[in-house]
Amino acid sequence: MTTYQQLVLASRPQGEVVPANFRMESVPVPALKDGEVLVRNHYLSLDPYMRMRMEDVKSYAAPQAIGEVMIGGTVGEIVESKNPKFAVGDKVVGMFGWAEMGVSDGMLLRKVDTTHIPLSAYLGSVGMPGMTAWYGLTQIMQPKEGETIVVSAASGAVGSVVGQLAKQRGCRAVGIAGGAEKCAYVVNELGFDACIDYKAGNLAADLKAATPNGIDAVFENVGGKIFDECLGRMNPFGRIALCGLISGYDGEPMALNNVRAFLTMRLTMRGFIVSEHIDLWPQGLKELGTLVATGKLKFRESVAQGLQSAPEAFIGLLKGKNFGKQLVKLV
Repeated sequence: MTTYQQLVLASRPQGEVVPANFRMESVPVPALKDGEVLVRNHYLSLDPYMRMRMEDVKSYAAPQAIGEVMIGGTVGEIVESKNPKFAVGDKVVGMFGWAEMGVSDGMLLRKVDTTHIPLSAYLGSVGMPGMTAWYGLTQIMQPKEGETIVVSAASGAVGSVVGQLAKQRGCRAVGIAGGAEKCAYVVNELGFDACIDYKAGNLAADLKAATPNGIDAVFENVGGKIFDECLGRMNPFGRIALCGLISGYDGEPMALNNVRAFLTMRLTMRGFIVSEHIDLWPQGLKELGTLVATGKLKFRESVAQGLQSAPEAFIGLLKGKNFGKQLVKLV
């Protein structure tokens, strides 16, 4: 190969993301300098946080630059190396973005073992989404045996892990997802105690029935009405891990109506960005990797084929069309 494809941000979205916000480019494969490696990416991760990075607003990280390769996690294989720490054939996790290839000095690359864990899982349950779930649950929600936890977007890459980890800690796990098929998967395959289909139109009544003893901790991915209903069911001294607010990512202001619960129930809510807690990654990844390798942590993937499919797959992700972790297969 002398050239490879990459997708750059062509323009900032005005409301919903559209395919025209991205531009495909063909670029030459660079010659390596001493200490560098060339990686052929096998999978690209698509994640909700990318939507926020497309905006030119104050946030936890700099906005995605116009004309630059879209940010994103990748897994792939080293195809050329001038770095003694990496050999051709090594499988690595990196952040090469929406591109078929990438060059690195090795500093931000992590070698992974695919003997018992599929390569793609290092972008899901044994990667950033899994760590997001692990951190929010163990460090913020801190559930005790017998407590009830609720997780929104329960069939997704993050939510599915939260509920399974909570079950292993002796909790009652209640999921919220969109559609009967997703809810059946959350209960029958992932082992949640209940899952509420928010699209069925009975959110308040169904949540009350699924949480007869109230809610002790919430992992929030969605925001809006779903979050409001959960606040109304919280027990005293409940904890909320605020991970995402995907229902408001397209620019609509998000109201919160049950704010009184924070006072009356003495609630604690903390937003977090998992990349700011790298010190805990070895501990979390060890637990997650062991669970996946031994079949005790289940996951599902939605896989789009080819880099050209990434924009539509990303737009679908923001609308909840994916089932489980959204990936793009590049090889």
